[in-house]
Amino acid sequence: MLEIAEKDILQSLERDNPWWGASDSHLNSDFPHRRAYFNGFRELAFNWKIRRSVILMGPRRVGKTVMLQQLVSDAINEGVAPAAILFASIDTPLYSGMPLQRLLDLFQKQTGCDPYGRRLVIFDEIQYLKDWEVHLKVLTDQFPNTRFIASGSAAAALRLKSQESGAGRFTDYFLPPLTFSEFLDFSGLEKKLIVETDYGRTKRYQAKDILALNEAFIDYLNFGGYPEAVLNAEVRTDVQRYLGRDIVDKVLLRDLPSLYGIQDIQELNRLFSTIAYHTGQEISLEGLSSSSGVAKNTITRYLEYLEAAFLIVRVTRVDDAGQTFQRMRNFKVYLTNPSMRSALFASVGADDEAMGSLAETAIFSQWFHSDELRQLHYARWKSGRKDLEVDLVKVDPATLRPSWAYEIKWSDRYVEHPGELRGLIELAGKKPKFPVQVGATTRTLSAETTVDGVTIKHFPCALHCYQIGKNLTAGRPA
Repeated sequence: MLEIAEKDILQSLERDNPWWGASDSHLNSDFPHRRAYFNGFRELAFNWKIRRSVILMGPRRVGKTVMLQQLVSDAINEGVAPAAILFASIDTPLYSGMPLQRLLDLFQKQTGCDPYGRRLVIFDEIQYLKDWEVHLKVLTDQFPNTRFIASGSAAAALRLKSQESGAGRFTDYFLPPLTFSEFLDFSGLEKKLIVETDYGRTKRYQAKDILALNEAFIDYLNFGGYPEAVLNAEVRTDVQRYLGRDIVDKVLLRDLPSLYGIQDIQELNRLFSTIAYHTGQEISLEGLSSSSGVAKNTITRYLEYLEAAFLIVRVTRVDDAGQTFQRMRNFKVYLTNPSMRSALFASVGADDEAMGSLAETAIFSQWFHSDELRQLHYARWKSGRKDLEVDLVKVDPATLRPSWAYEIKWSDRYVEHPGELRGLIELAGKKPKFPVQVGATTRTLSAETTVDGVTIKHFPCALHCYQIGKNLTAGRPA
């Protein structure tokens, strides 16, 4: 069997770890625009008192590798010896199939670092190593003073394997796409467009110029979930080329087939395209099968795979009492990143028909790093001969009753015609013992209306999206 020369592997490692030979003047450089999630990840990674490896997960192109590089910079600035830090991307062809122990041995040989001293070892894109979790668990046990960090894009698959094989040894950390508040920060627009109005535990905000904020919101929907597009004007000029093809080529055509042995790649691609185009809409297995041409049993497996890659999230339906249905025939599917739709198809404008579902997708996506995500549903039920629905319902896990419910609208119409929000009114009006806070987003207006004794709060969609992401990333109630 032909082997790759050791000197070539060492040369690759030295190229990816420039700090090994850097002078002090080169060690203080920093990467701009840190994610709002960085401090939480950094605290977890630098907790040397707990012997656990950290698994950084998330979709492609959300900044995982940059965050790992920022972690290296902080480690050096805090006194970790540069020669005691290893960064290795497992999808590098030279490392294909190479055990993690082999990379660690070469690292020690090249730098002379103490294998039992304090070290930081990072394995990027670890899902490309078969049985990675077994390799990593052995190393975690063997080197108690080494903090191992691994990252990967097929996040749910990583979580599953880390729970099965790394019990007590791995801690997961999820990095979602950019929130709207992060997008405004990265774009230099946050202070220009937003003012904080409430200094209590749950902070509230106002838009200095709602029309300008809406323009930024449209940009966020079109490309703002991807840090690279926000920071690089060249990428923004052709999102379909730079990001859309990356999703298709690397995730659908490479990652998922290699992880799950998918044979009909185009069938998976066709299904995902159907879902992406109809993000935020209620669908059924029958409907998906009819529109995509894929068999229902195959669709069920593919949906699991697409969730494993954090491309989509399925949301279950409840009735007006917050109860789930015994047979789940219908459900909603959201893209984890609203910008994915534009990256695959075409950009949207403020008056496009897709704005309603994309605005709903954007608001839902702000919750992805929150433990409360599992409490979010949508409601649909029969009231006489009518079908009533509510876009977003939070079910309290203690009472199993709705605690709040919102309709996501991209229109000011319902401020003048609140009686048309029948789903909200009936859901809230039936439960005097369990008060339900209800609201509806608008395009530009803020108001309160009352119908049949139910008070409905109306607030701009873009501002609401900002507030959720801002508060949740700061560890505050949304």
